[in-house]
Amino acid sequence: MLVSFPFWLAFLFFLAVIGVAVWGMTKTKNVNDFFLGGKTLGPWILAVSYGTAYFSAAAFIGFSGKFGWLYGFNALWIALGNTLIGGLLAWLILGKPIRRMSHNLNVMTMPEFFAQRYGSQKMKALSAAVIFIFMAPYSASVYQGLSYLFESVFQIPFLYALLTITIISGVYIALGGYQAVARVDFLQGIVMFVGAILMILFLVSRFGGFANVLDSIQKNFAERLTLHQADPKNPLGIPEPNLWILAAVTFMTSFGVWGMPQMVHKFYAIKDEKQIVRGAIVTTVFAFFVVGAAYFAGTMCPLMEKETILSEGSNAIAYDQLVPKLLSTKLPQAMMAIILLLVLSASISTLTALVLASASAVAIDLYKGYLNPNASSGQMLLLMRILSCFFIFASFAIAVGQISWIVTLMSVSWGAIAGAFMAPFLYGLFWKRTTKAGAYCGMFAGLLVSNGVFFYFCYAYGGKTAGAYSPLIASVAMVVPFFIVPIVSWLTVPPKEEIIRQAFGEKR
Repeated sequence: MLVSFPFWLAFLFFLAVIGVAVWGMTKTKNVNDFFLGGKTLGPWILAVSYGTAYFSAAAFIGFSGKFGWLYGFNALWIALGNTLIGGLLAWLILGKPIRRMSHNLNVMTMPEFFAQRYGSQKMKALSAAVIFIFMAPYSASVYQGLSYLFESVFQIPFLYALLTITIISGVYIALGGYQAVARVDFLQGIVMFVGAILMILFLVSRFGGFANVLDSIQKNFAERLTLHQADPKNPLGIPEPNLWILAAVTFMTSFGVWGMPQMVHKFYAIKDEKQIVRGAIVTTVFAFFVVGAAYFAGTMCPLMEKETILSEGSNAIAYDQLVPKLLSTKLPQAMMAIILLLVLSASISTLTALVLASASAVAIDLYKGYLNPNASSGQMLLLMRILSCFFIFASFAIAVGQISWIVTLMSVSWGAIAGAFMAPFLYGLFWKRTTKAGAYCGMFAGLLVSNGVFFYFCYAYGGKTAGAYSPLIASVAMVVPFFIVPIVSWLTVPPKEEIIRQAFGEKR
C-alpha cells in the first residue's frame, strides 16, 4: 500500500489543481482577468506566487545537484543571492516603479511596456518574438527536471511521465488563467515551504545529524579534490572550483529575474503599493528556506554510495539525476510523496508563469497589436488559451529530446531573455534620457552575446565546453547592454517629452 502512496497523493494533487482551474475559468471574463487576475490579489498570494514562479525543478534538480557536487558549501552562495537580490531587493527596488509606470502607460506585458515607453511598435514585436522563442527551452528544462523525478519515484518511463505532466499543465493553465494560477501558487507555496524543511530534516537524520553532515560534506569535498589530482579521469573526483562560474550562476539567477517577463508580471498585478514591503518580507522568508534547502540537499549528493552516484552502465556523473537519486534512496516512501508534491508545485507554478508570459506575447503584443487591433475580449481570451496549450506542447517537444544538461538549457534561455530585456527595461524605468535607439542596441547586444558567443564555443570547443561556460556567457550578455544603452542614448535624440511625462506621471 505504501508503494502506491506517492502515486495516489500526486493523483489527488492533480485533481485539486484541475478543480481550481475550473473554478478560475468561471471567474475569468476577459484578458485582464486571465493575465493579471484583475489586480485584485493580496500581498501574501502575490509574494508566494513570485517565489513559486522563481524556483522550479530546474533549480531543485539541475542546479542544486550540479553545483552542490562541484562546489560543496560554496553552492549556498547561489541560494543567498537568490534570496537577497532576486527576492528582497527585487521587491523593494522594482515593485513601486513597475506598478506606477505600468499604470501610467496602461500596459500589461513587457513588450507593451517597451512599445509605450519608447514609442515603438516594432520593439513590441521584437520583444514578443524573443519571449516566445526563448521561453520554450526554459520551460523544457523545467519539464525535463520534473520528469527525472517522476521516473525515479514511480519508475514511469521518461516519455510517459513527461506527457502526463504536459497534459495536466495544459488543462490547468488554459482553463484557469491567473485567477486560478495565483491561488494554486499559494497552496503550492505552502507545500514547497513545509516540504523543503521536512526534506532537510529527514536527509540530515539519515546522514547522522547536522554536525556530522557538515563535517562529512567538508571532508568529502577535500577528498574528491585530492582524488582528481591523483587521477583526473576518476569520475568521483572534482577539479579546483571555478569561482567565476559560481559567481556567474549567482549573478544570472539572482539579477536575471529583474528582466524576466514572467517575474516582472507579478509586479503589474499588485493591487496597492502598501503591499510591497509585506510582499518583500514574505518572498525573502520563502526563498531563504526553499532555495536554501534545495542547494543544501545538493551538497549532500556526494555522500551517497558510489554505486548510486554513477550512471547505470557508465562511468560518468549525471548531474541532473543526482538529487532524484539522493531523495529516492535516502527518504522513506511517504516522505518522497511530499517531496514529489514539492517539486511538482515548484515546476507547475514556474510553467504557468512562463506560459502566461509567452501566450500574452503573441496574443496581446502581436495579434491584437498588429494583425487585429479590434479583436474582442472574447476572441483574445480564446486565443490566450489556445496559445497556452501550443506553448506547453512546444516545450514538451523540446524536452522529449532529453538534452543532457538542464543547467545549459536554462542558462541559454536566461541569457537571451534577460540579456535582451534587463538593461532596456531598467533604464527605461529609472532614467528619463533613455532613447529608443539605446534600447534597441541594448536588446541586440544582449541577444548577440548570449547566442553568438555560445554557438561560437559550440563550434570552436564543442557543446560540452559551451555548456560548462553557459552561465558565464549568460551573465556577460546581461552586463554588456548596461554599457551600450546609456552610450547610444547620449548620442541619439532624446525621447519625446509627452512620452516621458506620461511614463513618469508628470503633469504639464
